[in-house]
Amino acid sequence: MVLFLILAISYSCSEDFLVKEPWGVTSENVFYSEKGCDALLTGCYGVIGGGGQGLGYDWGASVSNWTWGSAASDDAYKGSEVTDQEPANPVEKWELISTNGYVAQKWRWAIGVGADRTNKALRIIKKTEELGNIRPAVAEQMRAEIRFLRALYYFEGRLVYGDYLPILKEDTEDVKKVSNENPEGAVLNFIIEDLKFAWEKLPETQAQKGRPTKYAAMALAARAYLQDLKYTEAKPLLDNIINSGKYELMPKFIQNFEIASNNNKESIFEIQNSVNDGAGYGSYNAEMGIGLNWPHGGDIGMCCGFHQPSQNLVNAYKVDAQTGLPLFDTFNNTDFKNDQGISSEADFVPSDEPVDPRLDFTVSRRGIPYKDWGVNRGAAWIRKQTDGGPYLPAPKPFLKKAEVSTKKDQTGGWMSGVNANNFRYLRYSHILLWRAEVAAFENDLPKARDLVNQIRTRAGNDMVMGKVNATKFPASFYPWGNSAPGTSGTDIDWTKPAANYKIGLYTSFASKEDAMKAVQWEQRLEFATEGMRFFDLRRWDKLPGKIGGKSMAQVLNDFATGDKRIRAFMTGATFNESDKYAPVPQVQIDLQPGVIVQRPEYK
Repeated sequence: MVLFLILAISYSCSEDFLVKEPWGVTSENVFYSEKGCDALLTGCYGVIGGGGQGLGYDWGASVSNWTWGSAASDDAYKGSEVTDQEPANPVEKWELISTNGYVAQKWRWAIGVGADRTNKALRIIKKTEELGNIRPAVAEQMRAEIRFLRALYYFEGRLVYGDYLPILKEDTEDVKKVSNENPEGAVLNFIIEDLKFAWEKLPETQAQKGRPTKYAAMALAARAYLQDLKYTEAKPLLDNIINSGKYELMPKFIQNFEIASNNNKESIFEIQNSVNDGAGYGSYNAEMGIGLNWPHGGDIGMCCGFHQPSQNLVNAYKVDAQTGLPLFDTFNNTDFKNDQGISSEADFVPSDEPVDPRLDFTVSRRGIPYKDWGVNRGAAWIRKQTDGGPYLPAPKPFLKKAEVSTKKDQTGGWMSGVNANNFRYLRYSHILLWRAEVAAFENDLPKARDLVNQIRTRAGNDMVMGKVNATKFPASFYPWGNSAPGTSGTDIDWTKPAANYKIGLYTSFASKEDAMKAVQWEQRLEFATEGMRFFDLRRWDKLPGKIGGKSMAQVLNDFATGDKRIRAFMTGATFNESDKYAPVPQVQIDLQPGVIVQRPEYK
């Protein structure tokens, strides 16, 4: 989307000339036109990035869910230092309380701003249509887009708080009297109602990038159903998207995480980011919710070293030397070699153990080329290894060095890593792997295998190139030692892969349990550090076979135990059933005493 607006609307029943609107507040009747309604619609999109966009630095509200879905799981650490952004520490250690600032931020974004803004827009569009100031077809299109966005805000809120959300509609008379205690299934049904309206009214394609289509609404509805393992309901939606022929996998995995390939043929709904455009908050409309998650130290230091991939995740990319398939049961027995505690100036030889090629697009580790920035120098590029581990912040959202020099893809200021790389919220690889999950559940083993193999085949199409021969990385090595790309120095052999990459295809699945295990593993590898892992573990915990035969608690507690091999941070951390959802923010309960109630496990 282009310019994002922040609109404050005042509702006044007084005609007394002594009553004046406060500065900065816009009277509702200003929007009673087609142009005014379009401005309100733009305002509904404006908050979707989460964090920033005029809301302040709400890192806990990030739509990427790097805290709630990634750092709370076995995929990643909060990173940085223990003393920085301390409210995120309890998210990672499963020690949340209702007064935690991050708990309040996500609620504020999803309900206090997202739901509120969409409901106000829907009310004004209805009034404008009654006045005859907007074409009915235009009004209907706007309603469909707004209801998609309202569903997205509620879906995001439900991921974090579960069903303890107040259901607020455009015709709700007094939002202060609406409780967050709901009948079973009410919040999901509300989300699906909005999305069904959207997919029935929205077109198959949109001329303007960033607006949802009917297939985006179907995809979000399918994901909403999958949170409750409603495979029967999700299946036809996924099939409709696949059979539409509108989408296909990009040839290379990394193309889903590059500015140059924003809005590509794999993307179903993409959150638009832009910088230095003279619009929005601070002349950019990029997500500030991940504004801390860039390399912090050394030659490419920006700010602030958060969201570092875990050792457990790196271990998950190890593969069998013969088959190239995952090491399901033994992957975490020993750690893939890392440089924890080793200075950049000291010798370190990376492991030659075979790994899935997606590893070095998802994680940046010492001795491997990092995009076009140079060879990762290890400890000198990490803010604090003892707190955040040996890996750079998750690189998928980051930009290339060449894009910094253009001045059009990177913002200025202290969060200088904020950039124009869009967030692919829904993409075709999601659809294929969700459909594979449905097939595994239904015991359609050939279908599950074929869909998983499509993803794995694409994963084998590309790999990080540049075998680094150097084992020491003093400051003088930056960026490429004596072997800049296109040269023939001895430090790097650009004709060879950076590591021992290997990936194999499944020939068959012996059982539906084996198929489900493979599907779950593939979703972790494909979507790692994209804010989904915690929520996936939670929903899979309701399956008969759970997560490869382990419960969510077993998976996360095993992670915490193994993590102490390189960090002391998780010492004493224990995941329990009561940690599956965040508490309702205490500030909201205090604002609506007797109406908004706390989840039972936090009382």
